Amino acid sequence: MNTITPSPSQKGNDQLKYTLTCVECGSRYPPDALTCSHDNGLLRTHYNTRQLYLQQYKGMGKFLDWLPVDSPLTTQAGPITYKSTGLANELGLSNLYIGFNGYWPQRDAKILTCSFKELEAHPTLQRMCDMGHNKLVLASAGNTARAFAHVSKDYDIDVYIIVSKRGLDKMWLPEQPSDKIHFISLEGDYTDAINLAARVANEVGMRPEGGARNVARRDGMGTVMLDAAVTIGRIPDHYFQSVGSGTGAIAAWEASLRLIADGRFGDKLPKLHMAQNLPFAPIMSAWQHNRREIIEEIDMPDAKEQIKQMYTDVLSNRQPPYSFAGGIYDALCETNGQVYGITNEKAQACKKIFEDAEGIDITAPAAVTAACLIDAVDEGSVGKDDCILLNITAGGVERLKEDYSLFYIEPEVSLDSVDVDMDLIF
Repeated sequence: MNTITPSPSQKGNDQLKYTLTCVECGSRYPPDALTCSHDNGLLRTHYNTRQLYLQQYKGMGKFLDWLPVDSPLTTQAGPITYKSTGLANELGLSNLYIGFNGYWPQRDAKILTCSFKELEAHPTLQRMCDMGHNKLVLASAGNTARAFAHVSKDYDIDVYIIVSKRGLDKMWLPEQPSDKIHFISLEGDYTDAINLAARVANEVGMRPEGGARNVARRDGMGTVMLDAAVTIGRIPDHYFQSVGSGTGAIAAWEASLRLIADGRFGDKLPKLHMAQNLPFAPIMSAWQHNRREIIEEIDMPDAKEQIKQMYTDVLSNRQPPYSFAGGIYDALCETNGQVYGITNEKAQACKKIFEDAEGIDITAPAAVTAACLIDAVDEGSVGKDDCILLNITAGGVERLKEDYSLFYIEPEVSLDSVDVDMDLIF
């Protein structure tokens, strides 16, 4: 990794570390805001430290100056970036870099939940503590739930996690679950879980986690791009990621904007290559029709049945942050981006190609990402000498099992419908 001077001390500086600004109307908000009062667009963080200075912490904590938290993040979890030889040779690419988010001790990758969702959880929970909140409700298709459940042990916050029953197999931890976790399973898909979490927040008065609107989540995931730029010495030409909501791709775009403003990493945004797992691909459908709006009847007809047919339904979201300012549509427009549809068969085949070439296991969503890169190479959408960042969002589960015993979290409550009495939950 390139050396960047540590951040100068800011002791005695009473100025806020960052402000929040609505991407659409420019209105400014206090650090605890989630939405613009007009709800026109995402709020975005603007940090007082314009250049990226690395802190003397391991893991994602080294990027503290560009994370919306007041206290240090001392976790060893963080993104790692390395230059590929195996997959690069397989595809004939000279500058392929892999952002690996998972467990791979040989490469100092120490995300124990094996998913980059952990990069969201640490700053979100620290920010909650900074603001004095002690209860949080969130929805998940599985990976986010696992990440927040694992990280919650380090914070004095009760986390209420609502997960579709289809995601129960993902609800494991590398340690005994703590009593801070309140796990609720729900019949339905990820969007049903989101809707129930919103009901809980509204009716019980609990702090909502915020999803794509949560700047701590986005800036946490943005450390994948920061780590890549520091490692490579520049912003890559291309960025590849599979998407459900697309929040991670928005995070990569926003991080790239900060890197351009820094002035030391180049002045060109990376082209965003997003992949969806067919048959459920509303973002791809709307983008290919050059529409800012997702139309349910056209872009995701019979959505729940389509989701059941997916290789990896964690990439399903019936309400992605596509249309409003600062969302996926804008990210694709500004980066001249592209969206791909990946079949189950293609993803499964590319999972094996990646694992054989790189020597580490990856999850189904990451296999969709690998398939996206292979399609882009076949189509000529990337040059052989282009600088490419492939975001492997989750991997190393099988490698983790060699070193850790896995403990499964049992739900406190199992629900058959979103329309339930809150007394059944609390």
